[in-house]
Amino acid sequence: MESFSLILAIVVVTALAFDFTNGFHDTANAMATTISTGAMKPKVAVAMSAVLNLVGAFLSVEVANTISKGLVDEAGIRPEVIFAALVGAILWNLLTWLVGLPSSSSHALMGGLIGATIASAGVGAVHGDVLVTKVLIPAIAAPLVAGIAALLATRLTYSLGSKADGKASKKGYRAGQIASAGLVSLAHGTNDAQKTMGVITLALVAGGAVAPDSDPPMWVILSAGLAIALGTYLGGWRIIRTMGKGLTDLQPQQGFAAQTSAATVILASSHLGFSLSTTHSVSGSVMGAGLGRKGGVVRWSTATRMFIAWGLTLPAAALVGALAEYVTGFGAWGTAVVAVFLIASSAAIWKLSRREVVDHTNVNDTDAGTVEPAGVITTAIAAVTPPPASAAATTSEDPVPAFPSQATAERTPTPTTTV
Repeated sequence: MESFSLILAIVVVTALAFDFTNGFHDTANAMATTISTGAMKPKVAVAMSAVLNLVGAFLSVEVANTISKGLVDEAGIRPEVIFAALVGAILWNLLTWLVGLPSSSSHALMGGLIGATIASAGVGAVHGDVLVTKVLIPAIAAPLVAGIAALLATRLTYSLGSKADGKASKKGYRAGQIASAGLVSLAHGTNDAQKTMGVITLALVAGGAVAPDSDPPMWVILSAGLAIALGTYLGGWRIIRTMGKGLTDLQPQQGFAAQTSAATVILASSHLGFSLSTTHSVSGSVMGAGLGRKGGVVRWSTATRMFIAWGLTLPAAALVGALAEYVTGFGAWGTAVVAVFLIASSAAIWKLSRREVVDHTNVNDTDAGTVEPAGVITTAIAAVTPPPASAAATTSEDPVPAFPSQATAERTPTPTTTV
């Protein structure tokens, strides 16, 4: 390491703070369905997810290299640019966490980086081909692929379990959920932790601390893994509630299908170096699993708000990143102003969140206002697919009286109750 200036130290600390918010923001991706179906206790679930996120951070550096070497031109990027990008990403993460919307931490980070880079070095410093092929296309394809896979997997699980004992099969699927949730956590570590590694490495290159085109140093990998693991352990309970109970009501069969499908998509994208949004993948798979059960209801009002947040993530984080970069351009005092603004805004958001506390004790509680009837898409898919032979039987044998019978689900809106 050649040099390590004060601004570079600030950037590294801010990047780890982002990684921490990424952890609790995306805990829902791995554990929401497992918690909502009762397969694991909330605190146990997030602890397991935290450990596996840390392990996953050491498995690959392909996504980190996409961020540090591919998305923007390293030449001419100052550490202040990276700092401004992180400010945009952190504030977007906190705002969407406050309202319980599962938006993409990955896209918030890349949006902030793109906005700050354009403000500093112009549009030409952003590699458009990488943005399209490894960010935008996967952003659209991931939820569709994961959703279709989860829908088909749900149909298959109900079909294969048509002659199995209801209670025994549910226990088996709950065990499968635990395994698949662990796989999603591992996949999250291989994908999302690497994004922070990539940003820190980019800052180190910009600050002259490491040579251009370097892979992330080991201390960067370790610190990023620990930061995201700690954030995961604290649990983003607001988003877990939305993902587990706000989009649809899941039975263990659906939870297993959703998590397995999402993990497959995330791991494949990490291997290819795609900076994929795990949130998009898991959300798509949850909706697909919801549609896969006869009589299942996807709450499209919640899904629509989530889609709007997805569309706003890149431009909103880019705008904040660009404004922050403009202010840091005034020198050390400008950087100090941005840092104070970030801390004050984060504290204000945290204070607002205390008005309605969501934690492991009430994460599965739901509001009657979330109930809505089956929409056009749900009705159309249910109409063209015959119900599995065991659908009514397995539902009636559920020891937890949270799921209505299939016949009732098709006639009336599904009430939202605690699993």
